[in-house]
Amino acid sequence: MILAAETNESLAQMSNTLVYSSMAVYTLAFLAHIAEWVLGSRSKVGRTAAALTQPAAEAAKVTVQVKGAGGTTVLDRPKVVTRAAAGTRDVPDGPGAAGGTVKGDLYGRIAVSLTVLAFALEAAGVVSRAIAVQRAPWGNMYEFSTTFSTVAVGTYLAFLLAKKNVRWIGLPLVTTVLLDLGVATTWLYTESDQLVPALDSYWLWIHVSTAIFCGAVFYLGAVATLMYLFRDSYENKLANGGEPGSFARSVLERLPSAASLDKFSYRVNAAVFPLWTFTIIAGAIWAGDAWGRYWGWDAKEVWSFITWVGYAAYLHARATAGWKGRKAAYIALIAFGCFLFNYYGVNIFVSSKHSYAGV
Repeated sequence: MILAAETNESLAQMSNTLVYSSMAVYTLAFLAHIAEWVLGSRSKVGRTAAALTQPAAEAAKVTVQVKGAGGTTVLDRPKVVTRAAAGTRDVPDGPGAAGGTVKGDLYGRIAVSLTVLAFALEAAGVVSRAIAVQRAPWGNMYEFSTTFSTVAVGTYLAFLLAKKNVRWIGLPLVTTVLLDLGVATTWLYTESDQLVPALDSYWLWIHVSTAIFCGAVFYLGAVATLMYLFRDSYENKLANGGEPGSFARSVLERLPSAASLDKFSYRVNAAVFPLWTFTIIAGAIWAGDAWGRYWGWDAKEVWSFITWVGYAAYLHARATAGWKGRKAAYIALIAFGCFLFNYYGVNIFVSSKHSYAGV
């Protein structure tokens, strides 16, 4: 018994060491992403700007032979443009954070490699914590936070592995992960302990794991939505003959087009929404087993439902004339804000049946 307790304590200390080590590597990845953005070529970005402002009519011209006229003439080619949101323009994606240069791409690849290493260290820390407490490592906010950031990074790396153009997410993602882990290790840390009887259920693995995954994907969608709003404003300014500042030109022109960003955020939010619905249903079933009632309007339950309504409203707005584009994007950000309050605000400021381990 004593030997087992000492082993678990050693594993808990190892978990802490691994989490702190991952933070150090994430910091290096953050610096590498900064170098990617700063040292990427501005000249190629400038050429992308020229493509954005090129009149669409010029790009649509085509030379054809007109029968019976004895010569050639220039006609407009019919174009079919699929837009992700109302009012978006048919413009090319930017060259990416590296600016399309070898030097910028090198630092970007270094940043991704460091992110992979940090992800492995953090994941090992989460697994060590699980072995130390001999349960799912989601019994308090510290454990939830470390697992959440691990899943968020893992999802981002999965998109990269699938050859998706998402490396521009790297810098905001690593920055957010560092903030998340900083808050977790500084203010939310809780010593490893066993769960109260109500939480000691196989539903913990089902309900909380899906909640963590949904939150990680919702986060990536929120980043894309925020970038869409900035890029859309930038494209509007160019289309209206405005002259953006040098910082905006250097940063925003490297991002995918507003249409691409809007499409990405919509697809990830729409894909994970059914799983969030399942998360709420699974939580209700678990509540029935633990407390003898499926729904009691507990603060966590209420805000989970508000979050569901927010994303349902976003998906409905994306299919409604007059609400596509920026209006729908604002709803998506509000919905993600509800998710964040459900996690941080309810756990810290509101007393509920879900408050077990302090934080």
